[in-house]
Amino acid sequence: MIGTKVALRVRMSAHDAHYAGELVDGARMLALFGDLATELLIRLDGDEGLFRAYESVEFFAPVFAGDYLEATAELLSVGNTSRRIRFEAKKVVANVRAENLAPSAADVLPEPVLVARAVGTCVVPRGLQRKPRELYMPGLPPGPAPAAADIVTPPAGSDVILTAAIVGAELTRRQTPHLPVTPQEVADEAARCREAGAAVIHLHVRTDDGQNTQASERFAEVIEAIHRKCDCIIQPSTGGAVGMPLDERAGPLACRPEMATLNCGSINFGDDVFVNSRPDIRKLAAKIRAAGAVPELECYEVGHVHEALTLAAEGAITEPLHFQLVLGIKGAIPAREDVVLYMRSLLPRSAGWGVAAVGRWQQPMTELAMRLGGNARVGLEDNIYIDRGVLSEGSAPLVARAAAYARSIGREPATPTRARELLAIPGRS
Repeated sequence: MIGTKVALRVRMSAHDAHYAGELVDGARMLALFGDLATELLIRLDGDEGLFRAYESVEFFAPVFAGDYLEATAELLSVGNTSRRIRFEAKKVVANVRAENLAPSAADVLPEPVLVARAVGTCVVPRGLQRKPRELYMPGLPPGPAPAAADIVTPPAGSDVILTAAIVGAELTRRQTPHLPVTPQEVADEAARCREAGAAVIHLHVRTDDGQNTQASERFAEVIEAIHRKCDCIIQPSTGGAVGMPLDERAGPLACRPEMATLNCGSINFGDDVFVNSRPDIRKLAAKIRAAGAVPELECYEVGHVHEALTLAAEGAITEPLHFQLVLGIKGAIPAREDVVLYMRSLLPRSAGWGVAAVGRWQQPMTELAMRLGGNARVGLEDNIYIDRGVLSEGSAPLVARAAAYARSIGREPATPTRARELLAIPGRS
């Protein structure tokens, strides 16, 4: 939950004015910060906690009765009992106070004015911490300063679709001995992820010796094994790996899956290049449509979003559109909050969307997406690093952590049946 922000907007009244009958004192700003810290601790720990100390407090502009303030608090780090928080207060509406205007005249400021900023530490004793420890992610750097899209109340009551990427094209047994390879191993891991809260299995497959393959026969074998174990939606990848011809990439479509990924552009992928030319993208879109599958639009760059919208305008894909914003690949767009907010702003209101982020950014970015009303993809494929032994247990713990977080903000992980409704996928026989 590092990077979680809460916000409130209040109007300063005559009761708040302390000096000369109009000027609000700095203590009122600190009271707002205290209320924000309390809400943040309740969301994090299920307890109001205690404010221990401020590291710094700065005041930048006067505040008067009648002004409207927006105050925000962002979680910077989590210790065993301590929670370090950054606060800001900005003026967004100001009373004019001009001799030739009525005393009630006020203006919305074209740009908010920073009036106060602080950093402080709160404490929640261990015995009062009521939320699961696995929701915490200590040690990550803080996000950017609070912006216009601060989250006041998470979108409670809506289902969230969790996708488990359990195999991947780049992982090896050397990186994690629990990488599923054989059809039975993949099916068992899919079932564990389903039990943990996943509705979709993002699928790569391998030969028995561990080599990545797009052969339709192997996909059919693995898909059949998964169907025997669970009812998850299976979403094979058709991405353009280095030197992989179009027909090979389309191999999984012979199995007529319910969904299939459609990479919407080429990408620098570490030291390699994954090539998805515009003609190939359109050919794959046609093959996905012919297979009766719903495309998931994988976007690694801002331009990929525009290409997906162009495909829709051309009629190559049909609404509703489903986007997967993939962040943090070396050579592509980074995993940052402002990136998520901007890419989301480009999507049609009717589109579904989710976030997949690699490495240590998987948890904070997918949790941000869930707070913003999107979906999340987690699992070994994107979590290519060893983090406190999590990978030794496979993808299911990562799904369970995401599901626990979703429930903590009032969103229930969708079942495969519910996910099919949300994604407009016919039920699997």
